[in-house]
Amino acid sequence: MTNINNKYALITGASAGIGKSFAQQLAQQGWNLVLVARRQEVLQNLAEEIKSQHNIDCQFICQDMAEAKASQNIFQQCQDQQLNVSMLINNAGYGVPGDFEAVDWQTHNAMLQVMLNSVVELTHLFYPLMQQAKYGRIIQVASLAGITPSTAGHTLYGAVKSFLVKFGHALHLEGKDHGVHVTALCPGFTYTEFHDVNGTRPMVSKLPKSLWMTADKVADQGLKAVEKNQAVKINGWRNQMIYGLTKILPDRITRVLMGSSISKFRKR
Repeated sequence: MTNINNKYALITGASAGIGKSFAQQLAQQGWNLVLVARRQEVLQNLAEEIKSQHNIDCQFICQDMAEAKASQNIFQQCQDQQLNVSMLINNAGYGVPGDFEAVDWQTHNAMLQVMLNSVVELTHLFYPLMQQAKYGRIIQVASLAGITPSTAGHTLYGAVKSFLVKFGHALHLEGKDHGVHVTALCPGFTYTEFHDVNGTRPMVSKLPKSLWMTADKVADQGLKAVEKNQAVKINGWRNQMIYGLTKILPDRITRVLMGSSISKFRKR
């Protein structure tokens, strides 16, 4: 690995789950960090914990990514402090359960701002600097839902994650000759706060434990994939098998199978 003593990794959604695992593992590797999340107390405690355990600088920015100027605010703060952001992990995200028409537009719009607009804008702000430096690492945290057939409920989630896979793959092709590695990470069910936040924990808890992965494992695989400059990384052999089956079986069959399986765990 290149010298990272003066390099910073910026992680959105860093206060818990996969984002927190990314932060802890990168700190162990010697990366300086910029942690971004909404919950200031949790974020500050995490930053202090990481600094006490590792000989690195760990900054934090309390920012709601649903705000229209969130990406600009983050970029400007990094510029003002002259932080050399050489790794960007767009991890912030959540699901909106229920049918499309049952959810108000304000909720949909906030979700799109967090998981789509802010991701593209943050990438657009930091990518040129990485390109100029001939070194950069970008992980777009997508989902298995972005590469498998759509199902009813969480209407925009799979669509947004599909966009992130395509976006990440295209940027991977553009950046590979400039020292910038880009990976679209596609985890499946992961032990995080995700399902607690959207109120589906009682339902998804009925799923077989074999389908679940830990946030630490997902983050570890993501970091290894981006270092290898792997365009798309599907986490876990079970998720890879699910994806493989959706490519082999006819669409009409995979849609029925996916729909019947997910319907047991969806919130209307």
